Amino acid sequence: MTDAAHLLDGLDPEQRKVAQALRGPVTVIAGAGTGKTRAITHRIAYGVATGLYEPSEVLAVTFTTRAAGEMRGRLSDLGAPGVQARTFHSAALRQARYFWPQVFGTAFPEIIESKFAMVRTTATRLGLRADNALVRDLAAEIEWAKVSNIPVADYVREAAARTRQVGDLDHVTTAQVLAGYEDLKGAERIDMEDILLVTASILADNPEVAATVRRQYRWFVVDEFQDVNPLQSMLLHLWLGGRDDVCVVGDPRQTIYSFAGASPQILRDFTARFTEGERHELVRNYRSTPQIVAVANAVFGPGGRSDGVVLQPQRPPGDPVSYTGHPDEPAEAQAVANEITLLHRSGVPYREMAVLYRINAQSEAYEEALSQHEIPFTLRGGEGFFRRSEVRQAMALLRADLQSTAADGREEFIDDVRHILAGIGYSDTAPAAAGEVRNRWESLSAIVAMARDLAGSNTQVTMADLVADLDRRAAAAHAPAAEGVTLATIHSAKGLEWDAVFCVGMQEGTVPSPHAKTPVAVEEERRLFYVAVTRARSTLMVSWSAARREGQRGTRGPTRFLDALLPASHESRRTARQPRERKVARCRVCNQVLAVIDRPRGRCEDCASTYDETLYENLRTWRSGEATSIGKPAYVVFTDATLQSIAEMKPVDADALAHVPGIGPTKLERYADVILELVTASR
Repeated sequence: MTDAAHLLDGLDPEQRKVAQALRGPVTVIAGAGTGKTRAITHRIAYGVATGLYEPSEVLAVTFTTRAAGEMRGRLSDLGAPGVQARTFHSAALRQARYFWPQVFGTAFPEIIESKFAMVRTTATRLGLRADNALVRDLAAEIEWAKVSNIPVADYVREAAARTRQVGDLDHVTTAQVLAGYEDLKGAERIDMEDILLVTASILADNPEVAATVRRQYRWFVVDEFQDVNPLQSMLLHLWLGGRDDVCVVGDPRQTIYSFAGASPQILRDFTARFTEGERHELVRNYRSTPQIVAVANAVFGPGGRSDGVVLQPQRPPGDPVSYTGHPDEPAEAQAVANEITLLHRSGVPYREMAVLYRINAQSEAYEEALSQHEIPFTLRGGEGFFRRSEVRQAMALLRADLQSTAADGREEFIDDVRHILAGIGYSDTAPAAAGEVRNRWESLSAIVAMARDLAGSNTQVTMADLVADLDRRAAAAHAPAAEGVTLATIHSAKGLEWDAVFCVGMQEGTVPSPHAKTPVAVEEERRLFYVAVTRARSTLMVSWSAARREGQRGTRGPTRFLDALLPASHESRRTARQPRERKVARCRVCNQVLAVIDRPRGRCEDCASTYDETLYENLRTWRSGEATSIGKPAYVVFTDATLQSIAEMKPVDADALAHVPGIGPTKLERYADVILELVTASR
């Protein structure tokens, strides 16, 4: 007992209560940075040291191999090396492999490492364009349906009720892919989700097997219980078999994986099921300064807004949390790079800093800014922007276009870029669904935005200029594996911590995600923001940008999740620099300011046309033939607005033609003779 008592030394009062709560059911609500792993490993070791637990009868379950390995290491150090600490999949696979031959009399099925090939084949058979993004999204939807215990026959109804969507596919088509995948996989192969399903089925249908497993394991601990999905919850109840010696540990405020089937409701249901059980809260935050803890608590407002605990800081006071608005995203990225440089000079290692954002496509601006400052960085949970398949494909297509008709003039150049990228998934309208299809679109949209930026500074921009700019960015975006600043989405940062964290792109319209259209979805985005701010130990900087591009009118403000932290008059709501004044477009007839819809026409809709309509139609007919001969859309040759200007100005020579908006040197050289001939004929 002396050794057992020693295990309680050094625990805070709440952790000590958890360690002494040896019989279940026990629920531990553990706030961010409160030492939950320390509490539950000491609980297990204390149970072993007191003689209540036999190490081989304890099963501790968590979600990642890294976490399971860390738990085994700590238990070994605490004198309980024989305890099984595994992931759900590892524990289930071990049982399924052992009992399968006894139950079915055959060898265990082959486990497929990736669904992609079969999903692609199934989608192609249904006539879908099975690009990598759609295949990934379909594979993810198969996984979601399985872990949510939704059979294919019920998918259409359940997907509609839960507003699920894969790319632009309707629910019936997605269900057909799910069914086709299962047919192609057959009975002799299983995937990772099937491992849980198979194990659950064996336990549910074979009482002798279930009794054997329950004799083996008497005591259960489940870490990160807020991330449990319905299938894992079902498997846990089958392991228990009506017993209640289980301890679940989680934080409802960190439930951010609903797309994978997790829900705060599972933790609530557990508490409701075991009403007689003990409930403990870990509230002392040892990770962050009081200033950062105050921000974390304020995310949910004074009413709490969700289950969870109010954190109590334990560290000495630190620097205030910084909130800064910027005029545009490049300016925000440059400011962050400057701050990282200053922190590094003050002694903070690069590896102890992280830049967190909502979606992968936001990384490019920070890859560019950090590269310019010669700051090493590494990306977590995703590829570097210029290593993504869709970006490499886009650059190859743009480079190939150098040999074709060159775009000439700002609008024609941008239209040309949009047309080229349209062939690999770009459109002017974002996809309705989230997932890889949306991620791919975000990457291509970022390239279009780079083209606009380039055209904004060079009215005679060419495709060669864009390709050279992209090549320069790609060459600079190095990513050393060690001693670098971490660039990561918030989802991929969960479970990690750094001395300094920059939460960037925290503007309304990005956070919460535009896909969060229901109160439930918005609250998950709030939890995501909470996860982001609680990754910081000493320095937290929150920033947003008013506009996407330099010079663009700023219309975005900070996320609504900062409302409790920033009063309306707070100076940090203002942008750091006002955008440039934009030139006002006026009607060529009445000189009034033009509405956006009338700008391509150059005159108000109600104003009489001042151009030669016969000449205009002749120019359109010629343009159509030229576009067909070069294999490009008509607008790539000349836009309607340019043709109208020609028909109105009726230039008499090449010098006059050069003054028509939209006609640059290349097009002047190529088309001047034929255009002037058409103009002369009109007279």
